[in-house]
Amino acid sequence: MPKLWNETIEAHRGAVRDATLDTTAALVAERGLTGVTMSQIAERTGIGRATLYKYFPDIESILLAWHERQVGAHLARLTATAGDGAGRLAAVLDAYALIQHEHPVHELAAVLHRGDGAAHAERHLTDFVAGLIAEGAAAGRLRDDIPPAELARYCLGAATAARGLPSRAAVGRLVQVTLAGLRPAA
Repeated sequence: MPKLWNETIEAHRGAVRDATLDTTAALVAERGLTGVTMSQIAERTGIGRATLYKYFPDIESILLAWHERQVGAHLARLTATAGDGAGRLAAVLDAYALIQHEHPVHELAAVLHRGDGAAHAERHLTDFVAGLIAEGAAAGRLRDDIPPAELARYCLGAATAARGLPSRAAVGRLVQVTLAGLRPAA
């Protein structure tokens, strides 16, 4: 097959997959986890049930793929954060806290966060933040009396408190308090 044909098929498959993921998430948000069927997903996506089953064997696999896509997008957003040293750490913590604030945990996320993919993403994020902390500690800008991995868990745990905050300004204050806990002792 010509290369253009293959690219067109892959683009179509990607579009159908993305539409299925988006539709399923919307249906679950409307009707709850147990109120959605494969027939409803196919109908709202605009594809036949047989086509849907070519992509996904069941609703659980659709939800896992949706969650994987969401987590991947969040990780990409965080690791692409610009800056250097402590400035980059502040930007990453601010972005993570905003993600927590903008995407509160609901029934779907609570179920999906139990999987191996979420644990892997959490380890990746913790290692990334620990690396930024280690860089800051080596430069003398951040404390070095506590292992960077422990401080990374502290920062990420504190940032999850942004879920219940009323505004972006409150999220910014939370991040500033968190960063203050990383400063070297006087």
